[in-house]
Amino acid sequence: MAGTTPQHTDEEGMHAGVGLTALLVAAARAIETHRHDSLAQDTYAEHFVRAAPACADWPVRIEQAPDGDDNPLWGRFARYFGLRTRALDDFLLRSAGAGTRQVVLLGAGLDTRAFRLDLPSDCVVYEIDRAGVLAFKQRVLTDLPATPKTKRVPVPADLREGWVTALTTAGFDPAAPSVWLAEGLLFYLPAPAETYLIDTVDRLTTGGSALAFEAKLENDQQAYRDSPIYTATREQIGIDLLHLFDNGPRPDSAGNLTAKGWSTSMHTPFDFTRRHRRGPLPEPNDALEGNRWVFAHKPSP
Repeated sequence: MAGTTPQHTDEEGMHAGVGLTALLVAAARAIETHRHDSLAQDTYAEHFVRAAPACADWPVRIEQAPDGDDNPLWGRFARYFGLRTRALDDFLLRSAGAGTRQVVLLGAGLDTRAFRLDLPSDCVVYEIDRAGVLAFKQRVLTDLPATPKTKRVPVPADLREGWVTALTTAGFDPAAPSVWLAEGLLFYLPAPAETYLIDTVDRLTTGGSALAFEAKLENDQQAYRDSPIYTATREQIGIDLLHLFDNGPRPDSAGNLTAKGWSTSMHTPFDFTRRHRRGPLPEPNDALEGNRWVFAHKPSP
């Protein structure tokens, strides 16, 4: 069994709860990668899926999914994750193109942007996540083997607790501009932890920095319990996302950043579907309708 060695014991958190959602996103990225009209390429994603016994039978190509694109999970929901990946890829590349050389991935999960994006060679990508997630990721990448295109610094830390010291000890410089991504993270954090995280990003950034994150509008999440994507996720792979999401009132993080002097823009995922001419469009009882992608910039002095 995988849990018989200390290495795999450290990785146990990957196979349940929020750790399993990182594998869900990896499977979605694998499916997106193999589409003829792919929005994002992640050739590493399917290797994560195949390395985890919990998802050995998950599809990594749309042709492997029951009913293909008509499958709410592996069709529509997976396409959503592909679209989100593309939107954040573009945001990060624009920031790097403008001269930013520090990247911080909050709740990095199985993110491989340090390996697959053409970032400047003098960029540093800091990946913050729990030690078990980073250990699993490193094992798979080492076995491939995979080489990052820029400097990559894993930072084992729990974002619900103190993580600033771990980041700065790893070499992050608050005096230099930085770009931060919180992809699929804030849903799982209690409101005080989200507020702390946003306030901390503001405190650790100088002018010229940027932040992108995903948020949900203040809705009763249980109202979407019977939506097709959540139902399919529960029934097909046993992940109850609504059970994992924090159901308390959500803070207005975009508004908080605006009040601190950041310029912010908020979009629906469907805005990007229309921009790229592929991706999910609104449906009845749509669990995606409350999702918002926020892009924020801290002006230079």
